[in-house]
Amino acid sequence: MKDFWVSSGHHLLDRDEAGRLTVTDAFLKAYLARPELVPPESACEAELRLHHDLLMHHPRRPVGPDEIAAMQDPDARENWEFMMAFRDRLLTAPSLEAAYLRLARSSAADTPPLFMNQLAQVVLRNALDGENDPFVLRAAELFYRAQRVTFHEGALLLADAETIEVHEQNRHASPLLSMLGGPAVTELEILEEENADSYFERSDTFDTVLSLGGADSPTRRGLAAAMEAWIRHLLAVEVTIEPVERIEDDNWAWFVGLDTEATRIGNALWTGKDLDPEAGERIIALFRLGFSDIGEVMPEVGARPIWLIMAVAPDRTIRMKPQNLIAGLPLRAAGPAN
Repeated sequence: MKDFWVSSGHHLLDRDEAGRLTVTDAFLKAYLARPELVPPESACEAELRLHHDLLMHHPRRPVGPDEIAAMQDPDARENWEFMMAFRDRLLTAPSLEAAYLRLARSSAADTPPLFMNQLAQVVLRNALDGENDPFVLRAAELFYRAQRVTFHEGALLLADAETIEVHEQNRHASPLLSMLGGPAVTELEILEEENADSYFERSDTFDTVLSLGGADSPTRRGLAAAMEAWIRHLLAVEVTIEPVERIEDDNWAWFVGLDTEATRIGNALWTGKDLDPEAGERIIALFRLGFSDIGEVMPEVGARPIWLIMAVAPDRTIRMKPQNLIAGLPLRAAGPAN
């Protein structure tokens, strides 16, 4: 079986009898070793001491507010408050899946998006364990990595936003690269059937480009399959998700915006408000979701389709919110973590 997303830390976690991820000291220490959590050399003694003790000795030990208050840098104090609140959420939940469900169904105001994305990645890695389709896996990166959208030679291309930013910085630093012309995405390799197997060697480099294509394209079908696995794994609910070109339904029963911009557009359409002329053009993907067991759905929705909308923000970026697929479905009752 081919491995992928090693950077998620999935190999550092244990599994319970149901296959859910359970926290280990090794996983917590790996979190503390991430660049965004390692104190700078200029950090005060209180921060350095706390980080060293958690990383090297006792990653689960309680951290009192006085220890954080003793830090001189206010930004450091805020970062540590967020980190300890997040760590404690993981420790008090029976699994990482349960922790994610609690965050998705409640306000995650004290959880930075970075932590939500990292948690989504490792949970999704578990949900997709054994998946061998590179298009499913690359499309699933949208769950936890922002994508830059580029229209080039008639194709709509999705590239990792951080990767594109690095390439653009390199262009500014090099007059030769600036002279080459064309968008930065053209310097990256588009995932195609011919090179798909190379994905597993580079799944943690986030340097392959997706061509979105039409409703029957491998990319859209791959994203649909990833969303089905996500819902199945977290909610124990079987759904079928089908890419579509348009919503052929004059009276929607339900919709889920897969990102903030799509939610804004969907809400405007739902309530009959006028949209700005460019809003419709920002919708780049539509899906139709159906439940295998209608008994799990709110009676007012029943067997009617649920529409999923994905849109690109004005800055040409897609920031998917996979928690919307958990909290936004019209389930008759929100069950416990499965």
